[in-house]
Amino acid sequence: MPFQGPSDRGSSSPMTTIAFLGTGTMGLPMARNLLRKGLDVRAWNRTSDRARPLEADGGTMCDDPRAAAEGADIVITMLSDAPTVLDVAAAALDGAPSSTLWLQMSTIGLEGMTRCLELAQTVGIACVDAPVLGTRQPAEDAKLVILASGPEDARERVEPIFDAVGQRTIWLGEAGAASRCKVVINSWIVGVVNVLAETIAAARALEVDPQRFFDALEGGALDLPYARMKGAAMMARDFDDASFRLALARKDADLVLAAASDADLDLPVMSAIADRMRRAEDDGHGDEDMAATYWVTDPQHG
Repeated sequence: MPFQGPSDRGSSSPMTTIAFLGTGTMGLPMARNLLRKGLDVRAWNRTSDRARPLEADGGTMCDDPRAAAEGADIVITMLSDAPTVLDVAAAALDGAPSSTLWLQMSTIGLEGMTRCLELAQTVGIACVDAPVLGTRQPAEDAKLVILASGPEDARERVEPIFDAVGQRTIWLGEAGAASRCKVVINSWIVGVVNVLAETIAAARALEVDPQRFFDALEGGALDLPYARMKGAAMMARDFDDASFRLALARKDADLVLAAASDADLDLPVMSAIADRMRRAEDDGHGDEDMAATYWVTDPQHG
C-alpha cells in the first residue's frame, strides 16, 4: 500500500489507513505524527478521552478495536502489557483480511511476543515485531528508535510509518529478535536509573552536594545525558511529570528477569532492582516517573 504525504492527497493513489490501538503517553504522540505525515489514522484507547485529542489533528476516534481495524491496511498496537495487547489484538483482528499487517510496537517481552506471533498465524496475517526505544519527549519529536524484526516483504510497507515516528530503524531479522534486543536494552536502562538513585541518596547521606557528582563526570567517558536528566528529577525530588511511569519500568524489569529465567541465567542485580521498584510502586509512586525509585533510599523520605 503506497504511502501518501500531505501534498499527494489530490493524486489517485489510495491513502494508507492505520488502526492505532493504544494512545497513552507514547501512543498519542506517535499517532499524531502519523497524522502529520498525511496518513489516515483511526484511534482507539480503553479510556476514550486519551484518544480524543487526535480528532483535532484529523484522526478518527473509534469505540472499539474492531471498528478501528475494519478495512485498515495496518494495525498498530501500543499498549502497556502482553495480556492487554493480546486481548485487544484478538478483537481487532477477528475477521481481518490476509492483506492486513500488524505492527506490534509495545514492549511485552519474549513470551508475550511469541503469543502475538501465534495469534497472527492463527488469523492468517503478517506481524512485525517493532518495540521502540525512547520516552514521551522523543515520541513527541518523532525521534524514537525502532527495533524492527519480521518478514522481509513487509519492510517497504512499514518504513514510511517508522520514518514518521522515529529517527532511526534497526532491522534485526525474524520476528521476535527485536523484542529480545529490547529486553537487553531495558536491562541497562532500569539499571542506570536505580544505581543513580542510590548514588544520589548516598551523596546526600554523606553530606555531599549531588551536583558535585555530575560536575566531576562532566565531559568525560562516564558522563551520561540520560543520567543527568533523571538525576535532575531526583535532586529536585520532583517526579510528577512522568516521561515513563515507574510501574511500566518495573514491568520491564520483570520482563528481563523472565527472559533470563528462560535462558537459565541468574541476574541478582536485576532481581534487586525489580524488588526496589516494586517497593516504590507499593508506596504509591507507580504513576510517577521511573526516577521516583529514588524514594526507596532517600535519607529524608518518610
